[in-house]
Amino acid sequence: MNRLHHLLGFACCGLGLLGSVAQADERELKVYNWFDYITPQTLEQFKRDSQIKLTYDIFDTNEALEAKLLTGNSGYDLVVPSNVFLGKQIEAGVFQTLDRSKLPNWRHLDPQLMKLIEANDPGNQHAVPYMYGTVLIGFNPAKVTAALGEDAPVDSWDLIFKEENISKLKQCGVALLDSPSEILPVALQQLGLPPSSPEPEDYAKAEALMLKIRPYITYFHSSKYMADIANGDICVAVGYSGSFSQAANNARQANNGVTVDMRLPKEGAPIWFDMMAIPKDAKNVEEAHAFIDFLLQPAVIAPISDFVGYPNPNQDATPLVAEAIRNNPNLYPTAAALKTLYTLKPLPRAAERARTRAWSRIKTGS
Repeated sequence: MNRLHHLLGFACCGLGLLGSVAQADERELKVYNWFDYITPQTLEQFKRDSQIKLTYDIFDTNEALEAKLLTGNSGYDLVVPSNVFLGKQIEAGVFQTLDRSKLPNWRHLDPQLMKLIEANDPGNQHAVPYMYGTVLIGFNPAKVTAALGEDAPVDSWDLIFKEENISKLKQCGVALLDSPSEILPVALQQLGLPPSSPEPEDYAKAEALMLKIRPYITYFHSSKYMADIANGDICVAVGYSGSFSQAANNARQANNGVTVDMRLPKEGAPIWFDMMAIPKDAKNVEEAHAFIDFLLQPAVIAPISDFVGYPNPNQDATPLVAEAIRNNPNLYPTAAALKTLYTLKPLPRAAERARTRAWSRIKTGS
């Protein structure tokens, strides 16, 4: 994305009889956000309203962002990590504490969602949520009904984790995210264990469950499933809520006869947040706060949700979001569903190693 620049002029003091040169002041801001995650009109409006020079760059993985942050010289004033990475980065002292007095639009944020975020940012001191979503089940209704009948448990993780179900879906294709940090918590939950268990031995149990269903999984990938389910090449995927929204739109636009639907499992699921935070080395802190507060305006954030297909955590923006998004309980979880959702937490090193080893064996099927 483009960056926000705040170019400060310098007061040059002359020596002797030269006098002084007038100071020129140009405000600047540098932002680092996810690819294709804001409308161009939003950026233009901010530049026009604030008269701040904006540099907006993009990244496509949390790891790419973290590599810049951990150098201690990121070059950015505002970044957008996901909440689990944010938690680790806060512990590492990467971010500044927010100045709430500069964020009057904070009042629009949903208190229930902010409470969930405290698992990664205690007291909501370091970051403001931008967009959020869940890990859930996307499916092709016609193909799933053909395989399992009208009573297929599409609203339950049993669709994936019970062999009698997934074995019948193999014929039409099943894909899972290539993400141990998001799939294994669901497997742990299915076993009645904490989704972010710190115990290494729990990952052996999750591995055993996954290996039972491994023969019926077509592939693991974190983006391929979007096109494949829209094209009818697979019938079920475990992926991100907004991805299935986009896949459904793509199928409709292609007029290919494929319908893509999604369900938030009744047992609960991981919820993630992409968070706006100010690095310790930020040079334009005032401008970073101004950009955050700008995005906290309901009339500003609602069109972004329409564009990206993800809900935003601004409760006063919800009536302004397109009906197809805001009235879909699988995209905008109900108050009852929110109680079943959980944020994921960073693991102790031993548990993280156990999870990584388990995932390697699951993917190879050995």
